Amino acid sequence: MTQKVLKVGSSAAVTIPKKSLEELGLKIGDRITIEVDKRRKTVLIRPTSRVDKKLLDWTGKFIERYRPALEALAKK
Repeated sequence: MTQKVLKVGSSAAVTIPKKSLEELGLKIGDRITIEVDKRRKTVLIRPTSRVDKKLLDWTGKFIERYRPALEALAKK
């Protein structure tokens, strides 16, 4: 399949066909990871690992729970 690079503001975008989104298990609003292989001139798109989301959620809860102690440590 061939896609066109589109101008979006001062950036660029490439659309992902609905069938490809379904094959990747992606939906609008999902976060993705993009890896560029300069040597091969390829781009790899994959869903961001769910472990990352769990880690982010855990980190957020940790920060909220220990915010006073973390702020005190930052002042030292």
